[in-house]
Amino acid sequence: MAGRLKKTVVLVGMMGAGKTAVGRALATRLDVPFKDSDAELVTAANMTIAEIFDRDGEEFFRQKETQVIERLMNDAPCVLSTGGGAFLKSENRDIISAKGVSIWLNADLDLLWQRVRHKDTRPLLRTADPYATLSDLYDQRVPIYEKADLAVPADPEFEIDDMAQAIEIVLEKRPDVLEMYDD
Repeated sequence: MAGRLKKTVVLVGMMGAGKTAVGRALATRLDVPFKDSDAELVTAANMTIAEIFDRDGEEFFRQKETQVIERLMNDAPCVLSTGGGAFLKSENRDIISAKGVSIWLNADLDLLWQRVRHKDTRPLLRTADPYATLSDLYDQRVPIYEKADLAVPADPEFEIDDMAQAIEIVLEKRPDVLEMYDD
């Protein structure tokens, strides 16, 4: 069986959930482009996300993030990875819902901490107690991520391609998103 993507698949979830790595693998499996809203923003600004946060603040970053997401959602269907905070903004959820399908990569706090604790590229975790900060963000954000159209649990035993396959299986049940046909 093969499939044709009819809507953009937007991966949402916490930092460290695997949105970028899994998104790339899923795009390969579906034979569609992969796009990353954070990477697009970095390219447009010619600055890292941390530099944008430091220079212009989070509010400015979030405004630009919305503009990028809206532009990308107007392109041909693809797999789109978003930053961890993108889905929190109702305007972004509305844009995504109107033109695509959101999938929450649901990773638990322990798995997220294992993945992000040694990275210094996360501006929101540059605090005296990064674990407590991550935990607070997790508690605040999960109720919003639960609003995603679909959710796929992030199993700590899964490799990247296993997660991509799990998403593809969920999408096969959504003919409005992925049209399946015989090769």
